[in-house]
Amino acid sequence: MSNLSQQIREGTKKSHTMAENTGFITCFLKGVVEKKSYVRLLSDLYHIYSAMEEEFERHKDDMIVSNIYFPELFRKKSLEKDLEYYLGYDWKERITQTQSCKEYVARIKEVSNENQDLLIAHHYTRYIGDLSGGQVLKNIAQSALEVPDVGMNFYIFKDIEDEKVFKQDYRDVLDELPFDQNEINEIIKEANLAFKLNMNVFNEIEGNLISAIGKVLFSTLTRRQRRGSTE
Repeated sequence: MSNLSQQIREGTKKSHTMAENTGFITCFLKGVVEKKSYVRLLSDLYHIYSAMEEEFERHKDDMIVSNIYFPELFRKKSLEKDLEYYLGYDWKERITQTQSCKEYVARIKEVSNENQDLLIAHHYTRYIGDLSGGQVLKNIAQSALEVPDVGMNFYIFKDIEDEKVFKQDYRDVLDELPFDQNEINEIIKEANLAFKLNMNVFNEIEGNLISAIGKVLFSTLTRRQRRGSTE
């Protein structure tokens, strides 16, 4: 039995803090959520999760990947509902991808083709983040945008009864995986890359936010860095 769950958490603390201190997320956490940039985020997440869930379906019978195949975590359908809420029935024709999103999707597919075990790093970084800090973001976004739950499906895990229990079970599953230390180090390295890919997406969307709220307000909101939620 390894301590992969603890090692991946400790090994990504710095990246986690850096992601939380990007301008876009800093503003988000302070309650400044602008609709156009938020919908752009949902659009990118739709492509990211579509790719990730396609690859997990592809490898769901794999000896390693099958252990973290949890369809109850999947976000693609939830994002489809949110995008329809914000953009209308023709949302698929209206959304685009940032360049950073395209690079993120390409990396997911590359990992899936070359070493599917590393998909664990992407799974942990996104889904467990959604289940944890994502719930805080839901409350902030819902308040700022003044929308009902029908516009917040991305953050609602209706098939998970107890999120705390689920996360503990998830950590137990990670710790049971038969990895040696070199393999764990590779997973941690990939998880840090996943955080960087997320940060690139946030930074690219940041331009939309600055255009909407102005450089002065953006600079004021992002002047001081905050301690990360994992510290």
